[in-house]
Amino acid sequence: MSRLIYAPHPYGSPRRRTREVRVGNVGVGGDNPVRVQSMLTSDTRDTETCVRETLELAAVGCEIVRITAQTRQIAANLEHIVAGIRRAGCDVPIVADIHFKPDAAMEAAKWVDKVRVNPGNYADKKKFAIREYTDAEYAGELARIEEEFAPLVDLCQARGVAMRIGTNHGSLSDRIMNRYGDTPLGMVESALEFARIARQRGYHDFVFSMKASNPKVMIEAYRLLVARLDAEGPDWNYPIHLGVTEAGDGEDGRIKSAIGIGSLLADGIGDTVRVSLTEDAVHEIPVARALVETVAGLVGDGKAIDSSGWEAATWDPFSYARRKTARLTIQGIPLGGEETVRVFTSQSKWDAVAHKLDRLGDYQPEIVVESAGVIAIDPRDQAAIDRINAAPEPSVVTVADGLDLPVIAAFRLLASRLEARHPLLLKDTLDPVPNPQADFLTSLLRASANIGSLICDGIGDAVLIQGESAPGQSLRLAYNILQASGARIFKTDYVACPSCGRTLFNLQTTTQKIRAATGHLKGVRIAVMGCIVNGPGEMADADFGYVGGAPGKINLYVGKEPVKFNIPEDEAVERLIDLIREHGRWFDAPPRPAEALVDA
Repeated sequence: MSRLIYAPHPYGSPRRRTREVRVGNVGVGGDNPVRVQSMLTSDTRDTETCVRETLELAAVGCEIVRITAQTRQIAANLEHIVAGIRRAGCDVPIVADIHFKPDAAMEAAKWVDKVRVNPGNYADKKKFAIREYTDAEYAGELARIEEEFAPLVDLCQARGVAMRIGTNHGSLSDRIMNRYGDTPLGMVESALEFARIARQRGYHDFVFSMKASNPKVMIEAYRLLVARLDAEGPDWNYPIHLGVTEAGDGEDGRIKSAIGIGSLLADGIGDTVRVSLTEDAVHEIPVARALVETVAGLVGDGKAIDSSGWEAATWDPFSYARRKTARLTIQGIPLGGEETVRVFTSQSKWDAVAHKLDRLGDYQPEIVVESAGVIAIDPRDQAAIDRINAAPEPSVVTVADGLDLPVIAAFRLLASRLEARHPLLLKDTLDPVPNPQADFLTSLLRASANIGSLICDGIGDAVLIQGESAPGQSLRLAYNILQASGARIFKTDYVACPSCGRTLFNLQTTTQKIRAATGHLKGVRIAVMGCIVNGPGEMADADFGYVGGAPGKINLYVGKEPVKFNIPEDEAVERLIDLIREHGRWFDAPPRPAEALVDA
């Protein structure tokens, strides 16, 4: 168990106390609510469109708007964009998003309220070069970075401009990769190097972010960051921006975002959030606001439900390892041990879909909870815990319904008190009576945050969705949460970035075309990237990549290696299919069922 601590208590924590950083007229951190932000998809050179999109975002509740600035010349147009926004009577803060170009950052800082820099590519490089750095060489690299970064710090300090030091898992520099690897530790160290430069110059108006497309990596990186900040001292209490980058679109993008962002909000971490969807930016805001509100309802007053602390916790929050349980067979289905995480359902839902199991595809109910012999207890009931632990045979155990406990804290406590041999059945809610009129988005966000958080902690051998009344929809939600959390890969996995001004093709239509062509390839991971900022890094986690290389031209990747260049966009999807076929991962799609699943 790591000696680092990222939250006061494993079984319920209040929101982390941070200093306030002003971004224009909006306060981030301190006593302010969790702020919601988004990013323009428009070309930064198109002043009129950028102004219009910013006003549309502000109208739906976006509190901070980010705009890409690829070059100094493009960054100069921020003057006209900001002026147009202000003439329209809108005072939403504007953030310049910088990658690669220090001179673009220096220009942007003249006009905006905040500058986002990525330590992985600001005055640094990523060519996947393998090199051993001596301590002296490493120090020399840091001195070079300080020389490039310090002028921006000084300018931001002089103008009262805030900053986000935003590490991306997909764009760690070669220097960091060679010393720390492609790890959460490398992400944290990359950000801290820049923060130390800022602090040495007396500048403190910055926030941190640790974004990744993999929720497990993202969660671990943020936890490690907060633990390191706390260990540095009380004046390292900088606000935290949360986001899962390249989350994708539709239900999958919402689930992946809710797992990563929701898990951290539930632990009291996070002062501002962005839900990154491969959709029009205005669609991100209702999801982000609903996620913040939903998680606030999940954690209650944030008080710990048990007096025991981290010394009693049996899971390591900084390194994923699945809880080691015994293997059982229930209703003919193996569960626990090394088996995949199983999907339970109620008898009534089973009965509702029993006549069309052949049309459910991969979303099959596996075990009926009422006849599975599951033991439901209050995790605070030590006598009940002792009885189960004393039994010679392992049992499937869950938290009893009707308890007024936060789900995440309750199952963590159960996992810590119960002998590891007993498999656990996770639930999305302890209220088993769903409201048929409830908004599905709320059900999705609650289930994803609660179950996804526990799965990413390594806790859970089976899941049961109780908060969604529609039988088929509840099954689909269960499976998609397991897919997004990496617990059960049963379909094609997509890493798709949100569109922005850097994007070199229409991400939304292209992503849908790729989904339509490849959605039957179970277990294949495909990345769809609008440009090269995070593309090459995220390719390392994908089997195949489709990346914008130039306007109208696509580069294709296998893993992190580019293998085909400058393919015309109208040919690129077919060439991607050819590439998948060349590597033996292609098979033809099976015939589609005649009747689609429709919930009663």
